Amino acid sequence: MEDLITTAFFSILAAGFIVGIVVGLTGMGGGALMTPALIFLGVGDAATVVTADLTAAAVYKTGGAIVHSREGSPNFDLAKWLVIGSVPMALLGPHLVAGFTTDEDQLDYVLKMAIGFALLLAAATYALRLYINLRRVRSGAQAEDPNPHIRPLPTLLVGALGGLLVGITSVGSGSVIMVALLMLYPGLSAVKLVGTDLVQAVPLVLAAAVSNIVLNGLDWGILIPLVLGSVPGTLLGSKLAPRVPQSYIRRGIVVVLTMSGVALLDKAGWAPLGVDETHPILIVGVGLAVVVLMPLVWGVLRKEQGLPMFGAPTVAELEGIDQRRRSPSPGTSPDK
Repeated sequence: MEDLITTAFFSILAAGFIVGIVVGLTGMGGGALMTPALIFLGVGDAATVVTADLTAAAVYKTGGAIVHSREGSPNFDLAKWLVIGSVPMALLGPHLVAGFTTDEDQLDYVLKMAIGFALLLAAATYALRLYINLRRVRSGAQAEDPNPHIRPLPTLLVGALGGLLVGITSVGSGSVIMVALLMLYPGLSAVKLVGTDLVQAVPLVLAAAVSNIVLNGLDWGILIPLVLGSVPGTLLGSKLAPRVPQSYIRRGIVVVLTMSGVALLDKAGWAPLGVDETHPILIVGVGLAVVVLMPLVWGVLRKEQGLPMFGAPTVAELEGIDQRRRSPSPGTSPDK
């Protein structure tokens, strides 16, 4: 017990609690925030952190999926094709990386690089979701189709991509798969989109966790405080969500994801950023650039749709469209 209750224990507990609150508040975050947070805390190498994070995710995603299943919201036929694609790739992904690396240092480097790019991808998908919603508003395509015709091959390929990404990095099952489903099935019923994503995410995350445990073992010193912190944090965030304006928090997460992705690439020694040490000024500069450039780029995209650069529909209104696709149930983060 003394070996378990350490300074790192309370650091992980606090990180899990804070990230859990963000997940409960916004439905965003999950592994995309927790994985880099644990790496920057220095509680373990990248492989150990990814394994613990995936195992914790398997716990709380199962609860969310059960809730949605009881409500009858998932499209199980769609989830089936996603799972057929995702589970084999989630099992295979960690072994592919291990097979192409020669030692622990190289594995750590490759994983940090992969996680860094995955975080940037997760940040980009937020903007893509808003853009898809903007196009839907402009086209007037608001009708929902709760049971769309399933397209097996592209759905299977989406699952495979998500499975590979999650198996290697623990990031992206919701962000990547959610956007792909929006593009493949634009009329998919709001609640069914979230329910389907959660149901397919459970076997995906379980498979990724098992594969990583087989390769890397499981550090209980990380897993236990992570679960103890994240579960009550998620419940508290869910309680606070109706009282907190999510728009600014969600955009803040995009800035944090971008900064974290660049910081991990820098930490791994990606050549364009430098190979000797982390550059805090560079990371802060990236964050400021995103804050300044994001509204300008968004304005250009609005003009492309025949709208003024700023005004209605506002980002908050478009987020509302996306938010109505989500369930308020705890543990429903789509960005794991």
